[in-house]
Amino acid sequence: MFFILSKTLNYLTMPLVIICILLLLSWILKNKKYKGLLFKIGLGLLLLFSNDFITNEVSRLWELPATPFNEIKKEYAMGILLTGVTKGNMTPDDRVYFQRGADRVTHTLQLYRLGIIKKILISGGSGSLTERRTQEADEIADALILMGVPDQDLIIENESRNTNESAVAIKEMLKDSVSSRDCLLITSAFHMRRSRACFAKIDWPCDTFSTDFLIHERKFTPDVLFIPRVDSLQIWHTMIREWVGMLAYKLSGFI
Repeated sequence: MFFILSKTLNYLTMPLVIICILLLLSWILKNKKYKGLLFKIGLGLLLLFSNDFITNEVSRLWELPATPFNEIKKEYAMGILLTGVTKGNMTPDDRVYFQRGADRVTHTLQLYRLGIIKKILISGGSGSLTERRTQEADEIADALILMGVPDQDLIIENESRNTNESAVAIKEMLKDSVSSRDCLLITSAFHMRRSRACFAKIDWPCDTFSTDFLIHERKFTPDVLFIPRVDSLQIWHTMIREWVGMLAYKLSGFI
């Protein structure tokens, strides 16, 4: 039930959905006072959520910063790669389809190639409400093997549906063989706060490595300050979904 409710709430808090509802109500309602008010609120939110400068500044406050590879002085027995970066049920099904967030995989590969992590544990089944033909951890493992990672250096956990379930499953898999301090947690920067909190909650604290950043270099050019951008709406959707997830996890005792 938690899984279904959290996914439903994600859709209802999408900025574009909220804006469309407000504009639709401003068109349907008969009361001129409320029609005008709802239209102004909808238009104001559209301008706010599509502003690149504001979006970038908020993202900079939320995302955990990048760690330069040359500043990592420790070797880890395990790199824990959280999934959420492939498209499910695409055809033909003889390849892996990546979406935004592929940095999670490529940067994990770079950590492995540099010898910073010795093995890679890929965690994640399907986070979708609909059935998925193949589990995402299996797809990413196939991609990493194509990139030259030996099969014996890959560990797959493909049953979890969310970050909390991943943390619990990973601790159960590793507790008798690897210390949490010998693990490096790898996920998107916007998702790292919730991921880190989930692992800390179950007493499996890991060092972290953020990837897949929403932010860009701070700019004060007219196009950034004043021109609406569709990308900004998507970034707000990602961040609000993460904030809703944090709240739901907090209420459920997962963090």
